[in-house]
Amino acid sequence: MALDTPTFERAIFPDHDPKEVALGRLLFYDPVLSGNKSVSCATCHHSTLGTSDGLSLGLGDGAKGLGKDRLTDPNNLPEQRVPRNSPALFNLGALQFVSLFHDGRLEKDVTRPSGLRTPLEDEMVVGFDNVLSAQAMFPVLSPDEMAGHYLENDVSRAVRMGLITGKGGAWDIIAGRVKDIDEYAQRFAEIGIKADNIGFTDIANAIGAFIAVEWRADDSAFDRYIFEGEPLPADAKAGMDIFYGKANCQSCHAGLFQTDHEFHAIAMPQVGPGKAARFENHARDTGRMHVTGNSDDAFKFRTPSLRNIDQTAPYGHSGAYKTLEEVIRHHLNPVESLRAYNRDIDLPNLEGANDWRILDDKAEVEAIAAANELAPSQLSDIEIDQIIAFLKALTDPVAAKGRLGAPESVPSGLPVDR
Repeated sequence: MALDTPTFERAIFPDHDPKEVALGRLLFYDPVLSGNKSVSCATCHHSTLGTSDGLSLGLGDGAKGLGKDRLTDPNNLPEQRVPRNSPALFNLGALQFVSLFHDGRLEKDVTRPSGLRTPLEDEMVVGFDNVLSAQAMFPVLSPDEMAGHYLENDVSRAVRMGLITGKGGAWDIIAGRVKDIDEYAQRFAEIGIKADNIGFTDIANAIGAFIAVEWRADDSAFDRYIFEGEPLPADAKAGMDIFYGKANCQSCHAGLFQTDHEFHAIAMPQVGPGKAARFENHARDTGRMHVTGNSDDAFKFRTPSLRNIDQTAPYGHSGAYKTLEEVIRHHLNPVESLRAYNRDIDLPNLEGANDWRILDDKAEVEAIAAANELAPSQLSDIEIDQIIAFLKALTDPVAAKGRLGAPESVPSGLPVDR
């Protein structure tokens, strides 16, 4: 092992009831959780697409199909693209993961009654097992992802009215749909939850249990090298030495899962509608600042884990880079890369979308550049290839495929994305 390589301890993954995992699998793939019953969690996080959707910026409600085959529905056009690249789900069941989403807007916080800090603040309900299960609350409330256009269904109407928790809220409506399906009621009963008591937290906890088990990725060539002494291929070992040595990648991509779980500004190009409220007319995405309100956090995004990274393209919070080589080269000189960005990405056609609004505005580009915290560095083409070989050695092939995969059918009888 190279002298610059840190030592590691095995991750802790809590155990989960197999019956809850099986239930969570069905819920994860069931469109019944979405406002118009047309989008499931798997639409944007599919086992055949590296737990993402294979797109720079996806389309939620108002589109049909998977990955690059996803097309808008002319009878129900999306208002805009999903503002950020769909994040991967590998290893999120490990205790190391205490914040989720590109901006970390969902975080473990033991000082709060719910144990979580979320945009709902004091309205956040108790009962979520952990941050992983709680993340299920976000997509079902988003018009662009699962809720649907404002006022076109009971869930989206509740969201528009600000009714999220409590009786008649969006979560209560979704839970009501689930408890009215006999098979779901029976499966919840098998894990000790009576039909009348099924709440959204129970649904989310089952989904979280499924994700934790389905995409646990800790048996890669890297793991076998670190913990069992099994040799890495020569190019991967050379890349590992560069990663933890000359390239200093571990300054951000630290720990067993190659992330420090912190937030950094590296001048990533901004594509698409940005993270703006409906009443705002800009298309920028200020990242962590969107959560904290602190200008020092402008354009900072959470360091992604690099596990199974070769499965999860495109890369960056807006999916700005299609390949590992492209995103590595961006890291070598982020500001120059931002200014010379070539705009070659996978975006499904959406009529009226102004995807390059930020990159066409010099002032916006320079604001992103000014926040960059990475100094320019150099790597040869061979060294880049070796780092890529190391990154591929971080892939757990079992997790990459998913342990259970998509079910043939779901209890609602709605179509399953496959």
